[in-house]
Amino acid sequence: MQAGFAFSKLADRLASLTDLTAQDLELLADMPSAIANIEAHQPVLRRHDETDRCCIVLQGYLSRYVAEGQHGQITSIHVPGDVPDLHTLYQPHAKGNLVALGSAVVALVPHSFFNELSARSTAMSRALLLMKLMDLAIQRDWTLNLGSRDALARVAHLICEITARVQAVGLARDLNLPSPFTQSDLAAACGISPVHANRTIQELRRRGLLRWRGKIITIVDWPGLVRLAGFDPAYLRTGPLVHRARPPQCQPVSTGVAIA
Repeated sequence: MQAGFAFSKLADRLASLTDLTAQDLELLADMPSAIANIEAHQPVLRRHDETDRCCIVLQGYLSRYVAEGQHGQITSIHVPGDVPDLHTLYQPHAKGNLVALGSAVVALVPHSFFNELSARSTAMSRALLLMKLMDLAIQRDWTLNLGSRDALARVAHLICEITARVQAVGLARDLNLPSPFTQSDLAAACGISPVHANRTIQELRRRGLLRWRGKIITIVDWPGLVRLAGFDPAYLRTGPLVHRARPPQCQPVSTGVAIA
């Protein structure tokens, strides 16, 4: 892990939300952190845990998982640069199970640092507030996604959102991104069965919108995926998205599962 990696990921996320000066960003250079490698489906925080630290996602993805019902429900997904438990600055008890989707790397940063950061910089305080507000906006859109879209549009919208969010921190510029999902994870995030999730991905592939090979998603037709999903990234405050055209390729017929 390179020195300053935790600082740079948080800087990328905050700078994607509002204008910050070089002096504001320099305040992050002294951020104390403990780096932790998290295995797939290992919890970072459990519901009702009390904590005095926040977790910054550096690599991979985290999810908030509610283990109720037959398959459980994923209620949010967090990408590099996110601070999924920023609310614990004010309510130190975790609201749900924060779990790694696949292997992940996180930085654990004391609450005291974030409090000091807000006290030293009005712009940084505003950026942290915007981060919390963006989390709320994403949650509202997830509610809309589950309540108003069919399975195909739900999955397409989720993939569009994840792509937009990782592009905001400089990743997936070529529309290739590491998949955060197993088949069961995708089903739990979209409120469908694993079998339905498999069929949905197969249909997106059949329409030439994406390829899903192993752990990598390649979006072949970004405008087409956006139209299908009805995706409007304004709620993410990410700025313009990169959607480079890719030459069409023949899609092999698959009789197995679409995702690992």
